[in-house]
Amino acid sequence: MPASMKIAIITDAWEPQVNGVVRTLRAVTDRLRALGHDVLVISPDQYASIPCPSYPEIRLALATRHGVGVRLDDFAPDAVHIATEGPLGIAARRFCLDHGYPFTTAYHTQFPDYLARRTGLPAAMFWPFIRWFHAPASAILVSTETVRRQLRGQGLAQVVHWGRGVDLRCFSPTAPAPALYADLPRPIQLYVGRVAVEKNIEAFLSNGHPGSKIVVGDGPAREALERSYPDAHFVGAQSGGTLAGYYAGADVFVFPSRTDTFGLVMIEALACGTPVAAYPVSGPLDVLTPGTGAMHEALENAIAAALLQSRTECLTAGRSFTWEASTRQFLAALVPITGRLQLAA
Repeated sequence: MPASMKIAIITDAWEPQVNGVVRTLRAVTDRLRALGHDVLVISPDQYASIPCPSYPEIRLALATRHGVGVRLDDFAPDAVHIATEGPLGIAARRFCLDHGYPFTTAYHTQFPDYLARRTGLPAAMFWPFIRWFHAPASAILVSTETVRRQLRGQGLAQVVHWGRGVDLRCFSPTAPAPALYADLPRPIQLYVGRVAVEKNIEAFLSNGHPGSKIVVGDGPAREALERSYPDAHFVGAQSGGTLAGYYAGADVFVFPSRTDTFGLVMIEALACGTPVAAYPVSGPLDVLTPGTGAMHEALENAIAAALLQSRTECLTAGRSFTWEASTRQFLAALVPITGRLQLAA
């Protein structure tokens, strides 16, 4: 790869959304720019948009292949990465195919499982779309070996590893715990993430292990969950050192999701020295190692076992994930465009 490249990243998930996809793309684009690369992000905030049904925080851009193509043509990138399978991603995919330009994609979300939870339809109904979208990509970037095997099982063999990172300047066991923790019964059990149906937060809130339950984050399910679980503490979205303090002061981080491909919040917890309790599914199976947490189909059992793990081992594991390494992997996966983009007459 050249020392300096013009890189176009097209994403349907971007700020002000708060989720793992946005945080990953923001962290990597910041480091790409620090390395001297010129990065164009094409995102929903640049277009008229409508709220996504059942997920209004996500805006669906009203963009055409031509409209996205004009921006790509003006930028004349050396490489194109299509991060998401939404309207912008579809428009950029079509433009690249029309002009014979290679591109990479990423599989950030268990999209079929996510839609199955929201629609009640079987996940198998949505896999044809995933295969259609990603099949022409020169490389599909995935975060774990479990997802790599899953996509290969769907006939998508061009998978490349793209790991995740932690801002170690922020996430540390020395981060001061919030005042809320001072008088709470221990152990303090923490959840961080979107408060939405696909995150399976009810399993966390209804688990029978004694102690206090803290929910950091916001989303469409928050109001209903606050009514159903009045003993839990919902503190809204947090960031930076404040968020790090919630991790560092907790006794265990609970990750109840069964549909995430990775789970960035798990490695943030580990970087603060906090062990993780989870189900034995994609994400935890790939991230957690002996001594850093526990997995069990009964979440109470996972929590009890995680509380016995070494916080020193958690810290060591968490510090092994860096955004610098993630950025190098992203760069290595890009496929250069030979020649400059020219719009068809």
